[in-house]
Amino acid sequence: MNTTHAPHIQDAPSTETTTPTPVTIAYGDGIGPEIMEATLRILDAARAPLTYDVIEVGKSVYERGHTSGIAPEAWQTIRRNRVFLKAPITTPQGGGYKSLNVTIRKTLNLYANVRPSKSYAPFVMSLHPGMDLVIIRENEEDLYAGIEHRQTPEVAQILKLITRPGSERIIRYAFEYARAYGRRKVTCMTKDNIMKITDGLFHRVFDEVAAEYPDLEAEHQIIDIGAARVAAQPEQFDVIVTLNLYGDILSDIAAQIAGSVGLAGSANIGDEVAMFEAVHGSAPDIAGKDVANPSGLLVAATQMLVHLGLGEVAGRIKNAWLRTLEDGIHTADIYRPGLSHREVGTRQFTQAVIDRLGEQPRRLQPVQYRPGGIRVAARSHPRPEKTLVGVDAFIDWDEEGRDPNVIGGRLEAAAGTAGWRLKMITNRGVKVYPEGLPETFCTDHWRCRFLPAHDGPATFPDVLSLLKALHEAGFEVIKTEHLYTFDGERGYSLGQGE
Repeated sequence: MNTTHAPHIQDAPSTETTTPTPVTIAYGDGIGPEIMEATLRILDAARAPLTYDVIEVGKSVYERGHTSGIAPEAWQTIRRNRVFLKAPITTPQGGGYKSLNVTIRKTLNLYANVRPSKSYAPFVMSLHPGMDLVIIRENEEDLYAGIEHRQTPEVAQILKLITRPGSERIIRYAFEYARAYGRRKVTCMTKDNIMKITDGLFHRVFDEVAAEYPDLEAEHQIIDIGAARVAAQPEQFDVIVTLNLYGDILSDIAAQIAGSVGLAGSANIGDEVAMFEAVHGSAPDIAGKDVANPSGLLVAATQMLVHLGLGEVAGRIKNAWLRTLEDGIHTADIYRPGLSHREVGTRQFTQAVIDRLGEQPRRLQPVQYRPGGIRVAARSHPRPEKTLVGVDAFIDWDEEGRDPNVIGGRLEAAAGTAGWRLKMITNRGVKVYPEGLPETFCTDHWRCRFLPAHDGPATFPDVLSLLKALHEAGFEVIKTEHLYTFDGERGYSLGQGE
């Protein structure tokens, strides 16, 4: 159901456009309706030139049989308005339900997740008073593609997909964001000391793009020590750009140590559509009690206003919110005796922000936003020469005590009849044949690397001949991966110990 909610509270005039912009909103579940209503009250009081088309998402939609949590007709409203402000939702327990956020992000190409994490000390308790960083996370690829398979009784896999276009787009967005918002440094975080091809691609693209921004400092850190430093010394970071899974984890770490996850908003940006939301969940245990903190969704709404080119009204709201925090008017999640002045509920906190519209914080840094969002143009690259040089055949084998020498001898004999040679066998990535060590634990999942016995590249008919020979020798091939070079550069990893 779509309805329109028009501004109704008058305040000081705005110098920005008065032509109303339609925005799609969803009240969500749990505390969602309360904090959405609070956010809309503040937007209206600030005379944000918006109208709102309401759609339903979340638990009730799931329970009506829509496994993604959104009804088909709601897509038209989101796509028409191109901006979506979403309150938290509840996903029902049990299998078969898809993540609404992932569905929306991937379907509408919302490739950039932007999460500022800032300390508001001394007015909100934080061990890191100088913390002011932004995590920009790739939003569509990596392990979150969700491509999983169970291949043997003992082994399951998930595909980690990293693309050059996806990497370049998010990295360029991070540098453009840093330049637009007066940031000084961009830090890339990967695990390319282990995942040299996937994470290595992201790192290489980062170095290429960084060279185009000499006015900004650029650095790379390995994700494990990088995450530890975010937790222990967040003040040393400014803008962090990283892959999907790492960014998800880092964002929650940063939001928590900044003072409260309840203060954090999140933007999901695409070329055509953008979605804005609070970082926290629906908190059904406190729903309807007038205790929820609307700050996360309100901060997300200010990100939305900046995206729409309404930086002036976004600044008025954000500065009033900062003044409210300074004045010690706090909801229960951030209230601290001796630090806070007064504990209030959702409605009183909302009114306190409205009462301070037009004011600025006295000790915290006031905000002044740039006019408009960031767009990143796609770039094309020449396609390299791609050559098939071998094949990895993955085999389900649980015979002869799982002796690598037994399977290796049988595979060599079978491959020879098809004009191939066995280069190596790995189990869980570790080379076990030839010359493996007896201490290595083996499962029923074997990666067997074959190279052509003849000089020169392989062909697809050659691969079919190999698979036919393996089948006739009694082996169950559960998967193959072709081995390619690109302009002569190896496009596949070596086995550990190869």
